[in-house]
Amino acid sequence: MKSAEAEKYPSNKASGNFQGLAKLLPTSASLGTKKFPGRCSFPSSNMILMHGKVGHEWKISALLEDDAMSTLEEDDETIEEYAENLGILSLDPGFKAFEDHLRHRFIRYLEQKRLIETYEGSLEEFAQGYLKFGFNKEQDGIVYREWAPAAQEAQLIGDFNGWDGCNYQMEKNQYGVWTIKIPDQDGEPAIPHNSRVKFRFKHGNGIWVDRIPAWIKYATVDSTVFAAPYDGVYWDPPPSERYTFKHARPPKPDCPRIYEAHVGMSSTEPQVNSYREFADDILPRIKANNYNTVQLMAIMEHSYYGSFGYHVTNFFAVSSRSGTPEDLKYLIDKAHGLGLRVLMDVVHSHAGNNSTDGLNGYDVGQSAQDSYFHTGEQGYHKLWDSRLFNYANWEVLRFLLSNLRWWLEEFNFDGFRFDGVTSMLYHHHGVNISFTGNYNEYFSEATDVDAAVYLMLANHLIHNIFPDAIVVAEDVSGMPALGRPVSDGGIGFDFRLAMAIPDKWIDYLKNKKDEEWSMEEIVFCLTNRRYTEKCIAYAESHDQAIVGDKTISFLLMDKEMYSGMSCLMDASPTIERGIALHKMIHFIAMALGGEGYLNFMGNEFGHPEWIDFPREGNGWSFDKCTRQWNLVDADHLRYKVQITLQISFFDCFSTRAMNALDDKFSFLQSTKQFVSSANDNDKVIVFERGDLVFVFNFHPEITYNGYKVGCELPGKYRVALDSDALEFGGHGRVGHDVDHFTSPEGIPGEPETNFNNRPNSFKVLSPPRTCVVYQKVEEDLDDQVKLPGTETTVAVVMDQQEPNKDLTLCQEDIGES
Repeated sequence: MKSAEAEKYPSNKASGNFQGLAKLLPTSASLGTKKFPGRCSFPSSNMILMHGKVGHEWKISALLEDDAMSTLEEDDETIEEYAENLGILSLDPGFKAFEDHLRHRFIRYLEQKRLIETYEGSLEEFAQGYLKFGFNKEQDGIVYREWAPAAQEAQLIGDFNGWDGCNYQMEKNQYGVWTIKIPDQDGEPAIPHNSRVKFRFKHGNGIWVDRIPAWIKYATVDSTVFAAPYDGVYWDPPPSERYTFKHARPPKPDCPRIYEAHVGMSSTEPQVNSYREFADDILPRIKANNYNTVQLMAIMEHSYYGSFGYHVTNFFAVSSRSGTPEDLKYLIDKAHGLGLRVLMDVVHSHAGNNSTDGLNGYDVGQSAQDSYFHTGEQGYHKLWDSRLFNYANWEVLRFLLSNLRWWLEEFNFDGFRFDGVTSMLYHHHGVNISFTGNYNEYFSEATDVDAAVYLMLANHLIHNIFPDAIVVAEDVSGMPALGRPVSDGGIGFDFRLAMAIPDKWIDYLKNKKDEEWSMEEIVFCLTNRRYTEKCIAYAESHDQAIVGDKTISFLLMDKEMYSGMSCLMDASPTIERGIALHKMIHFIAMALGGEGYLNFMGNEFGHPEWIDFPREGNGWSFDKCTRQWNLVDADHLRYKVQITLQISFFDCFSTRAMNALDDKFSFLQSTKQFVSSANDNDKVIVFERGDLVFVFNFHPEITYNGYKVGCELPGKYRVALDSDALEFGGHGRVGHDVDHFTSPEGIPGEPETNFNNRPNSFKVLSPPRTCVVYQKVEEDLDDQVKLPGTETTVAVVMDQQEPNKDLTLCQEDIGES
């Protein structure tokens, strides 16, 4: 995530601490007996206030007395024993010097989880706070509850009572929870569906303020009034208006191929697009491009549209700009019907600073114990101008964990992408920090253990509720074990974003000539990830296109995209180069950079320019806040190959063909990955992924005829995918019906005598700025894969056997070039 004005982390980005998939970086000395920040006070306190469930009776608070604490302490020895056998310690010798820190973190997690289970029944019940807080219907009325310890008096106001709260005073218990019950009138709810409501309270200065209920499910604003405040909306549609899901969730993919999208800016028109328009118009495009997952940004309500959805104000409410909660359910259900899973970009790293519209309005100078946020400077992210959660607070845990369960169960999301994880994990929030990979940077007093424990609880909860969920972390620091299971002592994410990859390409495209590109640097960047933790690779996301930056296609072709994309004229050298490298950059990121792939909406067809949301600085213009689908749909532009094919140069290769290749050969899920050559002189990279051999020629001019490439398996190879094929806007220089037979290399049993550490080799034609994939085939058992929904084939040659689904673990190495 970036704001329009400033990059989130002005620092170097590292995606892990392994060279390739094998080598550990050196570590530093142990933390020893240093005191860890945010140490849990529960085990040593003899009286702790919390809200909870005791037995079968709900109470809006429970008190831990000495006898209860004694019961908890009986299990302390078991917890200590469990922590002694952390699974992650056996995976990485670098953890040895920091085992005290890792055990401390895991014990903190177990203690917090045990307390929740003891006083709330279970973590899953604890995460159903929305059944008690906010508005809930009972048999004869509506009950509204709000946690606001700093309030001295409180009222419920809204359309239903003419905004006069004098007769709707709320009662406060000793734990800061305010309650009111509104009896039904003539058998009907006293608060009508879709009517406005607010929480009015008086704080310590004797001032009355109106705030949107923290657990509100919907919030709207009067669009006819400039800078009007948002209103909470009581959302309880009658059965006839409630959306009913029709489709089951699609099965969990082995490797997510993610289409990152922003519903609001998905229209060609200068307007905010709706959930239903996105479902009907954009989802079919995503499906046609062979993605299996959609990642939706800006779903949680945010009062400032220009924040890209990252300054959340109402955590349980859908963004009303694009429609109602029922409209969002329609979108998700339609995606499921198309076989697409849906992830939500969830923001629990901070909250919008807006007091009138958001959660920050509940902070009126009280102590951290009585607030959702830290106090003083610790409670503010200066770079983002936002508030920071106090993850040690019981009610903050209830609020955030319940928020996750709400989106999973109410809307059928299939998982999350957690934004701003780096900011959560460290007290310095990653600001002005250049992470080098030294383990001292990850396990020290700079680490926010409270936040790490929250993330462990969150991942445990998500996977317990929905075992097939996919949870992705946005972390620029390369925190080790972020992607390992909680039960092993990790933080529990399924994937982490490989955030160093787009930075590498931006650096090359802005600062280096093509002939200065280092193949070894590219390979290092793409393979520099932890061997046992999965990554989502990408060449560009929404971050790289925000105002002040450019998409890869625009970096490559710039102003010529306005004048040189017509099929009615010859392509200029700039356009030729741009289209070729665009295909190569995205494909090598996918093929070598991780175990999943992500693309931002529109970049698959080379969307030009940048993204700039309506704001005061641009005159509130939508000009750069749309997606120009007309470019890829226009018959006469180079975004499309030719009228009859109806496929773009970019779209067909960079998306459909790449994804189709993975559908057939499952190379993304293969742990067999071996880079045999990264030749800086030739500008050629050769590697194997699964049973496929990839040859990338980044040289701007030279065609290599009879270029020798190494491989593991002997036999006959043919082209499986070719970026230079005519159907992809190339020149058709590589023969797809040519058989490539291997020759043995070296002396059997002496690997050091092999060619580039491979026992076999074959020779290929490798034109400049092309990538070609080869697959081993049996005699006369070749075939082609058709692109779904078209009459076009992608020249995929295969045998008639299914790809090996049980490949043995193989560490990556880089042979001599």
